[in-house]
Amino acid sequence: MSTLKRVKGGVCAARGFSASATYCGIKPLDQGHADLAMVYSQRNSVAAGVFTTNQVKAAPVKLSMKHIRSRSARAVILNSGNANACTGSQGYHDALLLVGETASLLGLRRQQILVCSTGCIGVPLPMEKIRPRLKLLARALSQTGNQAAARAIMTSDTYPKEAARELQMGGIPVRLGGMAKGAGMINPNMATMLCVVTTDAAISPPSLLRALRKAVEDSFNRITIDGDMSTNDTVIILANGAARAPIVRSNSAEFNLFLEALYSVCHELARMIVLDGEGTGKFVEVEVQGARNNVEARHAAESVANSLLLKCAWAGNNPNWGRVMDALGYSSARIQEERVDIFLNQLPMVMGGVAGPASSSSLSRVAARRAFRVSIHLNLGKGHYTVLTTDLTEKYVRLNSRD
Repeated sequence: MSTLKRVKGGVCAARGFSASATYCGIKPLDQGHADLAMVYSQRNSVAAGVFTTNQVKAAPVKLSMKHIRSRSARAVILNSGNANACTGSQGYHDALLLVGETASLLGLRRQQILVCSTGCIGVPLPMEKIRPRLKLLARALSQTGNQAAARAIMTSDTYPKEAARELQMGGIPVRLGGMAKGAGMINPNMATMLCVVTTDAAISPPSLLRALRKAVEDSFNRITIDGDMSTNDTVIILANGAARAPIVRSNSAEFNLFLEALYSVCHELARMIVLDGEGTGKFVEVEVQGARNNVEARHAAESVANSLLLKCAWAGNNPNWGRVMDALGYSSARIQEERVDIFLNQLPMVMGGVAGPASSSSLSRVAARRAFRVSIHLNLGKGHYTVLTTDLTEKYVRLNSRD
């Protein structure tokens, strides 16, 4: 029986972790919150990460991917307002400088520091603004600094995104907590986002990486807003063992408990990212059942979730099941038109590939809600997949025409 429960504290919920934030001038002052953050473990910690699959990777991604090979890290420094992407050798040098000075301030080795950036692409980091604030950032580290850090990594987000869980291992309470940012340029593998998760569990490096990959695949890789993949996507987890609970190893009961908690944290953060999609008005869950296999179910679900025509229809409170059928048809999944059933929440919108018995007025009322589910039954096998997505509004277009 699971003992999982929600707790407060974000990245500071777990023992032995602190966080801080400051404003250094990367973003305009009128945006109203900090733009530089740090997460720190007071103890040696195991680390794992999952990074963007985009062939164009930002300098901080390249550097963090290199450092995390040691499977050990103590701190993550993050900035918002500037992605430090497509900035050439200078961008990588700036990321190295940021890591080096942070390591000196914390008394750590460079390889124990990971770095994340988010914001505009192609603009050099204003190091002359960042470097003078690093000492203040290190001094401000606090066990209550989680929300300030979560705010500091926001770009077009409208609120900080945090989640934390507590579970029992061998009768000892173990905690996991995380923070994330993301609101636009969201697409699986991974969504445009930064995420840092901390835990006081003791876990072997292979088990930690395995758990993180599984949790990311079932959470952050199942969200899409606009079909665009970023250059900076990063999910990092630090585990410092401060709870002094039994060590978590793969293929154990403890591993399954840990994975459940990690997935719960990641899923809540992923859901918040979609709910906070910039300029969006609808939260839509697209579920495909009965595909020949899970891979085809994923292709079908993502085809529907990324259909611009369908997302525009949802923005107008129009259920438009014809566009759902169309998106299914051009996906790479096997489709037999006459077998397809589609439900809007519980209303039968399509049965056997043709209009179902639900009335247009009842379907429109559901489509007008802030959140609804599109359930698609292909009736060809046991494959299943779910994607979280949004509509596409004029406000979204306006917001993304500025940069």
